[in-house]
Amino acid sequence: NLMTDESPRVPEMATQEVQPNETLTHLKTESDTLKTKLEEERAKLHDVELHQVAEKVDGLGQFIMKTRRTLKGHGNKVLCMDWCKDKRRIVSSSQDGKVIVWDAFTTNKEHAVTMPCTWVMACAYAPSGCAVACGGLDNKCSVYPLSLDKNENLAAKKKSVAMHTNYLSACSFTNSDMQILTSSGDGTCALWDVESGQLLQSFHGHAADVLCLDLAPSETGNTFVSGGCDKKANVWDMRSGQCIQSFETHESDINSVRYYPSGDAFASGSDDATCRLYDLRADREVAIYSKESIIFGVSSVDFSLSGRLLFGGYNDYTINVWDVLKGTRVSILFGHENRVSTLRVSPDGTAFCTGSWDHTLRV
Repeated sequence: NLMTDESPRVPEMATQEVQPNETLTHLKTESDTLKTKLEEERAKLHDVELHQVAEKVDGLGQFIMKTRRTLKGHGNKVLCMDWCKDKRRIVSSSQDGKVIVWDAFTTNKEHAVTMPCTWVMACAYAPSGCAVACGGLDNKCSVYPLSLDKNENLAAKKKSVAMHTNYLSACSFTNSDMQILTSSGDGTCALWDVESGQLLQSFHGHAADVLCLDLAPSETGNTFVSGGCDKKANVWDMRSGQCIQSFETHESDINSVRYYPSGDAFASGSDDATCRLYDLRADREVAIYSKESIIFGVSSVDFSLSGRLLFGGYNDYTINVWDVLKGTRVSILFGHENRVSTLRVSPDGTAFCTGSWDHTLRV
């Protein structure tokens, strides 16, 4: 033992050398006790439910939400989509390896790329609107610059930016075209420099595949949230690479996470058929959006521009619309003929787009 008899007993830190009496079981018990203590502390702060606070708030009226556009052209399951900042262009990716850029107003296809792999699970539009990123079972994230020249061969200008050791599950540009954030089935998230392809920061903390991520909405925000197969949602600091908050209340994989517009909370959607809302300042789950009759998993969630509505795309082919404050379902939308795999509200909040395994996108 390193300690001499006269030295005061210092508490053992995780960084110090392991003492001989500290077996793995000993350490596991200690970590479990600390976990329980944390939960107890959290519970003390748990004074009131969100829907109780919202009782005085007016209910929402009837919604008329109709499919205005159907985008057809993918030959297989649509897996991911993203809006361009110009509020009209959409990029989508599918299981057959196609990545298509659409004009959602006219439904025209402006660009199309065939990826070298199938299952392109992630795609993202660059903030400038001049490039798209995508990837999937190729374990890579590739960036394609878009030009106005219709005859240009996009594939020739492809740049491989990120390399993971397992499939790419999600990607997102940060507030510039120069950096890209990725999550992967290898259990990590990573931040990359687009120009050089260099790894700037990696994020370790999930115990299984990371399935989704979302960047905090503020321009200065250096945090993002990720969700995965370990049922955890983790909030990360991009500069340090540290996990700063973690929430584990879902009972199955977390398929989608999305920040509340103010950045003070985020929602998640899971295979346990619930959506949940986590308040970052209260450091806890504040609402569950579920019904007895909903038994299928949630693949994708997004907030309306005001944050009052939460849209969820479900594996039973429907979209459920929730009142975030009251916790009630205000609408259910039908139309897709297979599971809804991706859902995003447009940047100006006037519309939202869904992609489905029925090979189509709907706006």
